Amino acid sequence: MNTPSCEAPPPAAAEPAGEVRIRLRAVALGLLLGLAICVLTPFQNAHRMGTPLGGGQFPLAPFYLLLWAMAATGMLRAVFRGRRFLTGRELLLAWALMVLMTGIAWTGLARGFFITLTAPAHFATAENRWEEVLLPLLPASWMPQGRAAIESLYNGLPGGREMGWLEVLGAVPWGAWLAPLAEWGLFIGLAWGLMVCIVSLLSRQPLYNERMNFPLLRVPFLLEEALDGDRLGALLRHRYFLAGLLVPVLLHTINGLSFYHPSVPAIPTVLLAGKYFPKTGLFSGFVKLKLYVYPAFIGFAFLTAKPVSFSLWFFFLAGGLLGGLLPVLGIQVPAAALGTTFGPTLARAEEMQVVGATAVFFVFLAWLARFHLLDLLRRAFGRASDAGAEGDWIATRPAFWGAVACGAGMTVWLTRAGLPLGPALLVLAACLLFLLVAVRVVCQGGITYFTLTAAPLDGLTAFFGSRPFTAAGLAVAAVVQKVLFLDLREALMPALLHARKVSDGVRHPRRVAAAVALCLVLGAAASLAAMLAVAYKYGIRDLSMDWALRTNLSLYEDVIRLVESPAEPGRWVLSFVAAGAAVMLALVLGYHRFYWWPIHPIGYLTAYSSAMAILWFSFFIGWLANAVCLRYAGLSGYRDVRLFFVGLIVGDFFMAGNWALYGLFSHASYLVLPE
Repeated sequence: MNTPSCEAPPPAAAEPAGEVRIRLRAVALGLLLGLAICVLTPFQNAHRMGTPLGGGQFPLAPFYLLLWAMAATGMLRAVFRGRRFLTGRELLLAWALMVLMTGIAWTGLARGFFITLTAPAHFATAENRWEEVLLPLLPASWMPQGRAAIESLYNGLPGGREMGWLEVLGAVPWGAWLAPLAEWGLFIGLAWGLMVCIVSLLSRQPLYNERMNFPLLRVPFLLEEALDGDRLGALLRHRYFLAGLLVPVLLHTINGLSFYHPSVPAIPTVLLAGKYFPKTGLFSGFVKLKLYVYPAFIGFAFLTAKPVSFSLWFFFLAGGLLGGLLPVLGIQVPAAALGTTFGPTLARAEEMQVVGATAVFFVFLAWLARFHLLDLLRRAFGRASDAGAEGDWIATRPAFWGAVACGAGMTVWLTRAGLPLGPALLVLAACLLFLLVAVRVVCQGGITYFTLTAAPLDGLTAFFGSRPFTAAGLAVAAVVQKVLFLDLREALMPALLHARKVSDGVRHPRRVAAAVALCLVLGAAASLAAMLAVAYKYGIRDLSMDWALRTNLSLYEDVIRLVESPAEPGRWVLSFVAAGAAVMLALVLGYHRFYWWPIHPIGYLTAYSSAMAILWFSFFIGWLANAVCLRYAGLSGYRDVRLFFVGLIVGDFFMAGNWALYGLFSHASYLVLPE
């Protein structure tokens, strides 16, 4: 959507000219470095409990490597004058490919995948009755054949710690895993194929029709322009950039030394503000309020359109205020009114506003893109030519019918697993709806760390209850949702849209699509193999997998509760869903109709996200700095001052990478960024 902003706009997106050349060496570089991250991530994150190499939509390792690659390329060009080696756009594409792969290696797939499949069998006891009630609902082909393969996954291979990695790989019971990996590989491949086709089809709307600002790409593009313009040295020596860089360098040097040597005093970066609020009354919703200071996120907030950054912190505080306002008004919502839900952080019935808000915002996005969607349909059915769409990854007709084929294949897969046809279609539609809205929140909002409040299944059960899904269908839908559509911190689709923006205007976009497909296949294979090797060597019980274990156990307990006591549509839940829809409708109408409207609807979608509990204060500081800068320095001053906030981002990630490397050789790892 056309985001009004007073800040200096990025260069206007133009129709792809097809003049940017991407050589094979850039794809090979991104692929090799991405595979290295995929292989190292399970060991670094799960065993060493070190700084996550991935994490979020702007992961650490790819950007850290991009910084060094930019610096090395600039120095080589200075030494070997006349030789380009790699262009800035080629390095950006290599970075985008790495980002795609790092998400797969951890929360995007590998972190909980094997636990999700095996938890019902491994944790079944006489008390929880999982073997009697739960296991018959799930396809037997989802689990490895043989009890030993499951037990050694959690306890480790006998003598596994003394084995070399090649020995461990040879000892992994691949035969037992062949059927589950093949079956789930088909579904995951269809889902990823659908996402690639959708991004290829719909990306022209935000890129060209709406000319959407991509806050998370502003710094990489700035580095690219500086490198290709032979101004990288001047950028790195700019006084505002150096001032911004110095802040996180000093902060994390002192705090890192304090972490390893407690006698060194630390600079606090988390302030407990909740103790200043009463536990009852209007402000009782803020009793757990914390102020997190992350320089990088302050920088991202400064580079985000001002109405967006304002709405993110504003609605977070408004959501907390609502929690205290309802009791003051005499509205007592029973704790049991929420019922059994799958939302990662859903705790109160009033938080179901997000379901109605998400549905209305999706309709609003579809309405904005109505002409583009009609044009796609005409092209797909041969009523119009594909002229003018040369920059797309995939031509319109094959992309459209590829999406239809992938969606149909996913539907067949779900019905074969036990989900009735109607609910299967509803589940896929709800998952895609939530995912597409999340893509907009991440890519337009500049939120590197985004979590859902309510799950797609929560929206469906709010309207239809759980009975139409059947017991087996509910279990299947919950597992599928957990594997691909629930934990969106490292979701693939926002990274795909970022990669599409990075590759915009390249000479051979079809080759970029092929490179993306190759990265997804190899990244999934490397990540799952590395996760299995680490698990069988050390045992999941002795790895840092508490979050994956806890969330999966909670998932199956919720399924059992809904199977034994089916949920019905609740009055309170539907009331808040309707309220959320009404508020979002008012927001999108005001935003679309009035140029002076100061609040962006995206903020309302994140009001109850756990991510905003960490990021809200950084967005407040970034928004405030942006407003003050534009008020007193103007656009000309903004261009210089923004380099200070670029320095905050570069410095934070640079120090995070340095401490992550140090942590590889230490007993513990100092964390710069949130996990």
